Amino acid sequence: MTNAIEVDNLSKHFHTPKAKKLFLAKQKSFEQKATKRDVIRAVDNVSFHVVKGEIFGLLGPNGAGKTTTIRMLTGVLKPTAGKITILGRDFLKNRIVIQQIIGNVPEMANAYLDLSGFQNLELIGELYGVKKTERIKQAEYLLKKFGIFESRNLKAKKYSKGMRQRLLLCMALMSNPKVLFLDEPTSGLDVQSSIIIKNLIREYHKTGMTIVLTTHNMDVANELCDRIGIINKGKLVGLDTPENLLKLMQEYLALDVSFENNYINEKEMIILPYVKKISKIGKKYRIIVSSLNDGLCDIVEYAKSNNLKIDKINTYEPHLQDVFIQIINVGGV
Repeated sequence: MTNAIEVDNLSKHFHTPKAKKLFLAKQKSFEQKATKRDVIRAVDNVSFHVVKGEIFGLLGPNGAGKTTTIRMLTGVLKPTAGKITILGRDFLKNRIVIQQIIGNVPEMANAYLDLSGFQNLELIGELYGVKKTERIKQAEYLLKKFGIFESRNLKAKKYSKGMRQRLLLCMALMSNPKVLFLDEPTSGLDVQSSIIIKNLIREYHKTGMTIVLTTHNMDVANELCDRIGIINKGKLVGLDTPENLLKLMQEYLALDVSFENNYINEKEMIILPYVKKISKIGKKYRIIVSSLNDGLCDIVEYAKSNNLKIDKINTYEPHLQDVFIQIINVGGV
């Protein structure tokens, strides 16, 4: 398989006002006086690759370093250290060429609000050097495909958030990019708009386009991505397919149990041989066990001996969110 993107030891550091002041004053003892607290490592020595034609997701909590990584991959930010290769070209040496063959929808991006949807696409097409007849044809095609053709003559400021997000995607696709970057593509959208955006991403994925997206939404990552990189505090702490990441949690065996009187003595139950952890979720208890069969027997016997009536009991299958929380808490896999 050929890699569309290769990221090697990528870092981006920001300095606090104190560190900047020391640096500008050309202090000889800058390194000593600018402590670790004065340097913010937004992205810290991250390496990964993206295979041509796959949807690759960067998953992580807010402030983890996802957006900073995307900004470096699209040329908005210059790395402090490391190397980025896109479609076989060194980004730092071929920045202009590469930016002409990628599409980018930043999280905080917006269309030109006083231009119509159609005018926005024409302008972007012109900036990318697309011939007039071709850009008109492409604009009409994209507006129809994304379901906003009827609103093409309305100013973008009259579009809903979902419509604007679709317009931004149209703008990013005007140059027929080979690689598309999407930063939180469904953030803040209503359910219907989110479904439309996800379906459109899937459609372009089927054409062989390489897509890199960031998200803090586990469902989006699980539904769309071929592989997921989990980033936390600037470091890549997990990287695999959603299926393989879930396999990491095969030992995460749990029973969801509710009792008729909604009360158990957790201190007594936790010492049962096969019970590892107990947490209360609403009116039920999630009981993590080392063996489903033996753990179930333990719980049933405990209920009998304490005159407790089990109202409902179900096995709990781990989700990607459980993997995410586990990896973040442990610090990596």
